[in-house]
Amino acid sequence: MNLTHLDDNQRPKMVDVSDKNQTTRVAVASGIIEMSQEAYDAIISEKTKKGPVLQTAVIAAIMGVKKTSDLIPMCHPLNLSGINCDVDELHDLPGFKLTVTAKLTGQTGVEMEALTGTSIGLLTIYDMVKAIDKSMVIRHVQLEKKSGGKNGDYKR
Repeated sequence: MNLTHLDDNQRPKMVDVSDKNQTTRVAVASGIIEMSQEAYDAIISEKTKKGPVLQTAVIAAIMGVKKTSDLIPMCHPLNLSGINCDVDELHDLPGFKLTVTAKLTGQTGVEMEALTGTSIGLLTIYDMVKAIDKSMVIRHVQLEKKSGGKNGDYKR
């Protein structure tokens, strides 16, 4: 199998997508942050010193999606048409599940954008409550599903 991010001389390159058809592409990624009950309760009750954690994490996730091509060297800058971020409370864990959906009509997919947004959102939660719990664990950052493009659909 040939890697698409290497040229004939095995040097890194950004893939040329100019000959690809524009299609609607959607990617959904998710991840979990597990924490102490004390940290969870502080977030839920909005009694953290740094402000509203979950709202800030959602904004950070959206910003992460938009900045993916600045962070991942071979990602194309994209004209995104939609970004959504949902946060589910996992009381029994305790922790949160963050899910990011990225959408566009274009020539390349948005999987990296959804994954980056998820990671940045979870890291923001960590940053905002690390004074309460430094042992938080971020895990299972993963692509849930994608649609569009020549490789077709994927669902975990």
